[in-house]
Amino acid sequence: MRRGIAATTLVAALGVTLAACGGSDSGSNGGSKGSGELSGTVTWWDTSTVGSEDKVFKKIAEEFTKKHPKVTVKYVNVPFGEAQNKFKNAAQSGSGAPDVIRSEVAWTPDFASLGYLAPLDGTAALKDSDDFLKQATASTKFNGKTYAVPQVIDSMGIFYNKKIFKDAGVEVPKSIDELKSVSAKIKQKTGKTGLYLRGDDPYWFLSFLYGEGGDMVDAEKKTVTIDNAQGVKALATVKDLVDSKAAITDATNGWDNMQASFKDGKVAMMINGPWAVTDTYAGKEFADKANLGIAPVPAGSAGQGAPQGGHNLAVYAGSKNLDASYAFTEYMTSVETQTRIAKELSLLPTRESVYIKPDVATNEMIAFFKPVVDKAVERPWIPEGGSLFEPIKVEYTKVLTGQTTPDAGAKAIGDSYRKLLKDWK
Repeated sequence: MRRGIAATTLVAALGVTLAACGGSDSGSNGGSKGSGELSGTVTWWDTSTVGSEDKVFKKIAEEFTKKHPKVTVKYVNVPFGEAQNKFKNAAQSGSGAPDVIRSEVAWTPDFASLGYLAPLDGTAALKDSDDFLKQATASTKFNGKTYAVPQVIDSMGIFYNKKIFKDAGVEVPKSIDELKSVSAKIKQKTGKTGLYLRGDDPYWFLSFLYGEGGDMVDAEKKTVTIDNAQGVKALATVKDLVDSKAAITDATNGWDNMQASFKDGKVAMMINGPWAVTDTYAGKEFADKANLGIAPVPAGSAGQGAPQGGHNLAVYAGSKNLDASYAFTEYMTSVETQTRIAKELSLLPTRESVYIKPDVATNEMIAFFKPVVDKAVERPWIPEGGSLFEPIKVEYTKVLTGQTTPDAGAKAIGDSYRKLLKDWK
């Protein structure tokens, strides 16, 4: 899904050129510079989940034309796993990039470092910026400038089937040890598997890494930490969950397999985030929405830990319609739009003022996830942040499937990091 950054001198120079041409072209392509009225086309690459989130985002995006009748919104859903490299390739070539992209939080510093994003300070995109959650804005900055606007913020929890728990006579596990014992009782009483542990996506590993007191890197000290004792223990923990039969896992197509197993009642628990709520409700086990329970991810030996995630909206520096793109970005991150998205999709807003809106304040899923987000562990907001996942993905899968040991897996990840992060310890 992710690969290393190829930040060559040529790429950096191209990024600067794109930024310059974007600023000069925007007024000549129907922006507000000439007539005072926005016009032209804004192409938006959305990376949300197909079949649930995308329908809502598409409808809301296209309604931008109610405010600006002379602007056409071209909505394109790009698969999340392809979007990062697809955008970089288009931006580097100077052809085919969108005006606005829904950027995963780790991608934003990467894109900005390459010169592919337009700085937003002082533009219409950053309206009422003091209203944004501080932890949400952290990923939008690079070298003292703002290159994106936070759209949604998230973290992870453990989703559980209340009926299966009741049939097995168990309580929600609060620790890894309790997770193992609860899973054993569920298997004994109901024949169901306790946990579906997604084995093909490194983001799902972070809660275990943080739970053991580990991290990928220490960005302040420019030190790789994934291969220390805590990192090894985290890999050993997930391996033990599989070996003990507390969890089942996979090496490919993890999202579909996990969602299907949980929605059909084959497993009692999965680790997931607010982006999965709408799709989960579509399962037969959750026709009665009250059957879905969500709790904090079980704590490791160092405590409970879950990663901070989310998505930003960023404007391409080479856009030929910058003014309309700024306005579209503001519209998609406004109080009104975030309130609607929270109501329809249970995604967490990035604006403080949205949480007091009646439809948001009474949303059970948002009420659960907001305190989790407040305590979530921030990832390193460095240009290489998105590229830190691919080495984990390779070794995490190998550890879970018995192809390597936790020690060897952690060492291999650390070695990859030191090749990526020049002059880091």
